[in-house]
Amino acid sequence: MGAVDPASDPPVETLQSVFHLYETRREDGRVVFYGESLVPEQMLIREVWPAFRQAGYEVEFSSSAANEDVVIARPMETGIDGIPWKNIGLFVSTVISTLLVGAFTWYYIPVSAAIENPLVLLRALPFTAAVLGVLMTHELGHYLMGRYHGVDVSLPYVLPFIFPFGTLGAIIQIRGQMPDRKALFDIGVAGPLAGLAATTCVTIIGLTQSPITIPARALEQSGQMIIFNNPPLLDILAMFIGEPTTYADPRASVSPIIIGGWLGMFFTLLNLLPVGQLDGGHILRAMLGGMQERVAVIVPVSLFALAGYLHYIQGYALNESVGLWMFWGLLSTFIAFKGPANPVDEQPLGLGRFLIGLATFTLGALCFLLVPIEVATMWINLPSVLRDPLFADRSGWNTLSTMMLVSRLCSLLETEDVSFRSHNNALRLEPVISEVVHPIRSTLDNSRSPSY
Repeated sequence: MGAVDPASDPPVETLQSVFHLYETRREDGRVVFYGESLVPEQMLIREVWPAFRQAGYEVEFSSSAANEDVVIARPMETGIDGIPWKNIGLFVSTVISTLLVGAFTWYYIPVSAAIENPLVLLRALPFTAAVLGVLMTHELGHYLMGRYHGVDVSLPYVLPFIFPFGTLGAIIQIRGQMPDRKALFDIGVAGPLAGLAATTCVTIIGLTQSPITIPARALEQSGQMIIFNNPPLLDILAMFIGEPTTYADPRASVSPIIIGGWLGMFFTLLNLLPVGQLDGGHILRAMLGGMQERVAVIVPVSLFALAGYLHYIQGYALNESVGLWMFWGLLSTFIAFKGPANPVDEQPLGLGRFLIGLATFTLGALCFLLVPIEVATMWINLPSVLRDPLFADRSGWNTLSTMMLVSRLCSLLETEDVSFRSHNNALRLEPVISEVVHPIRSTLDNSRSPSY
């Protein structure tokens, strides 16, 4: 970022009205004042900030190692200074990571095919565009609104990762002082609203695409599968345009573009938690002032309670959203201690912004669901079971035994006390596992066990 050439030296006279000045130093382009504050920190900032800002300086309060009060004045930042290599490098890395994850996970492209012809990875470009589109639009909403209000904000950073999305999300850094509640609100709300607009577009585009065909090799696999349950907003959009989110044909699956929409909704939900430096914390701080801290205390308690309810009452495992809510409970606890940004001017918001804030939290609530992610511990495909050599030509385990197993599987599926669910290409058969497969395993010899 480029620093503004200050019109003059910092207004020391204004500072001395609320600060007993001992010493002044210039360090790395900053002017550092050492002394003793005559008023509380926030009152000092409120008194000196307008004059310092007019002179071209940002001002912040700190303490030295010798427990002296320190006021730091640094030239305001505007524009972009040089090429933002870090932002570009992270963006390119995330493009690559989302292409790889999209190709192998969501488009079912074999690794061997990618090695033979790397250009086949470009088939996942729609997935990459959807994921990065919603994340970057969200963060650019913050960035542009920050620039509008003259607040020093960084360009967005996108973070590469592995399965299931190829990214951990995107962030920006607010480095300047927040002038008032209006600026705090506008910067906080711009991201979720811009992101939800992009998410809606991406989701509708994905819903209107033809389903992809799942290859036979994927249909015949048994193992763990992650289920991304639909948030209410996704179902509302699907109903509005009359498009399905599941198909009767087990070989058909929704377009991976919809995963970008799902991620946008979940990302918005988490960011709207009304705590600390999250968007929801900024918005609620601007709306309620200091009362926001009382709400922030409730957030981690609620998330821990939600995790406990899912685990102990509903019986979900740690990897089925329980661990997710526990993690965010811990994270929100730490975030709450830091608190949101404190604006210099505490003048309350008008009715218009207050209503926009309520509408934003309402849209965020449409992205919430108790169990966003489930993990099926056993998915079974009958043709693959019949072909598995483990169930035939074994000592004490022959073709008749295999036929009996299939008969028992079918009879269990016909009863009402067996819970199973269709999920495009598999059936969840945990009761079958406990009543049939596990007892059968105990009768086998010491050869390898079935694949679970």
